[in-house]
Amino acid sequence: MRRIAGLLVAPLLLLSAVACGSDDKASDSASSKNGFPAITAGAKFGEKPTLSKGEGDPPKELKTDVISEGDGAKLKNGDAIQVNYLGQAWDSTKPFDNSFDRKQPFDLTLGAGMVIQGWDKGLVGQKVGSRVELVIPPELGYGEQGQGDIKPNATLVFVVDILKATQIPASAKGTEVAQDNVDLPKVGVKTDGKAPTVTIPKGDPPKKLVSNYVLESDGEVVKESDSVVVNYVGMIWKGAKEFDNTYTTGKTQTFPLSQVTLKGLKNGLIDKKVGSRVLLVIPPDQAFGDQQQQAIPKNSTLVFAVDILAKV
Repeated sequence: MRRIAGLLVAPLLLLSAVACGSDDKASDSASSKNGFPAITAGAKFGEKPTLSKGEGDPPKELKTDVISEGDGAKLKNGDAIQVNYLGQAWDSTKPFDNSFDRKQPFDLTLGAGMVIQGWDKGLVGQKVGSRVELVIPPELGYGEQGQGDIKPNATLVFVVDILKATQIPASAKGTEVAQDNVDLPKVGVKTDGKAPTVTIPKGDPPKKLVSNYVLESDGEVVKESDSVVVNYVGMIWKGAKEFDNTYTTGKTQTFPLSQVTLKGLKNGLIDKKVGSRVLLVIPPDQAFGDQQQQAIPKNSTLVFAVDILAKV
């Protein structure tokens, strides 16, 4: 079963491994500090940095330098984190991407494989509120294939500001809500961190979007401007075939709702409460329509059981 998470949201640099060019020019001087390319401007946390070009041959192993240490909690695998960053190749004077110009921090679940390995490995143990510089060898970056403006076998340098982190619960929890409509799927209510059961009836699917609580929490209401951390099971109504399941990998998904391209998923989660489990039945016109997507036939009605674990 192929993962389709990348089809649900608009591509992001580190999530989809697609780099975006930047017109910013770094310092041409080959200055360095402790073997790391020096920050020649914007050195403080929250400021957009300017990086010098690396000196000599880059290191062969992952290197992390704490430029300024925050006083927040240490990051752990499974945390939902929010960062700002600037990325540049070791031998370049031009950044290939940065979130500072977009004025939109990047959200991810640490250790979930959403980003290149150098990020997952280099950010673990760092404190919220810190600015760190990462030097990432090719095998922990984009390797022999490169990506976009990033050349094959490039050593990458990132300056990362760790803005916040949220610990993610294993499961949704809340008050059970009656599932008494026999024409709709039934979702399991166990809260053991395993995938809930989803039983789809034999009849025809509804023509309009369904977004119903299965477990209703008392958490904050999700807004379109939020990024959410979720676990989900995704199924095709016809044939009750599962096409995606984040529980089987043990890795949650984090995405900004504003960038969710699957209309029914986005609309179905807005105004729901964090900590809840939700049943979504998404008709074709709010799913993939008349376009086949991997194992999903065209004009398919989709069924999701979604645990809204956190928002960041």
